[in-house]
Amino acid sequence: MKRALIVVDVQNEYFTGNLPIAYPPREESLAAILAAMDTAREHGVPVVVVRHTAPAGSPIFAGGGHGWELREEVAGRPYDLLTDKSMASAFAGTGLGGWLDARGIDTVAVAGYMTQNCDESTARDAYHRGLRVEFLSDATGTVALSNRAGRLTAEEVHRNVLVVMDSNFASVATTAEWTAAVAAGEPLPRPDIWASTRQEPVAARG
Repeated sequence: MKRALIVVDVQNEYFTGNLPIAYPPREESLAAILAAMDTAREHGVPVVVVRHTAPAGSPIFAGGGHGWELREEVAGRPYDLLTDKSMASAFAGTGLGGWLDARGIDTVAVAGYMTQNCDESTARDAYHRGLRVEFLSDATGTVALSNRAGRLTAEEVHRNVLVVMDSNFASVATTAEWTAAVAAGEPLPRPDIWASTRQEPVAARG
């Protein structure tokens, strides 16, 4: 297997802008993201940094604004590719898929923000491209949601996505578990939709 780490939208918008990450606490998720980047560098895993860009005047991620800029801790670490996107998935309208293919990468780990939006969209697209997907539960995070369909706390949004991801689309793991797998050169356990329908209690992740 050949891994890459995709670090999605770790931008100021989620810290000092209009979308402050609420769960897991953003300082904790940021620390996990940085730890994953350090692990990747130590073990020769390519790192892709993704940045979301919205039109000027947008209330969030307006290109060139402070909220659009990468967190300095991420920007200051080495990475192999920086790609800008305008849609949720890091694969949509970018050259990411071709870049991964050209390097023979068959497994991607997803970290960054937000759990249910750009992270989940990127993970699903990777899965449908035939890639093996790893989803770092404590290196992702989100906000509370409220709309015509109902209300969810940030924790409910986050945990629900993790359960769905690990049922079929991605191997959900903590950053520590992922680090151990990378160091050992071993894959994470594959998701199993049949096992996920058995209604047996399992330990929550992240």
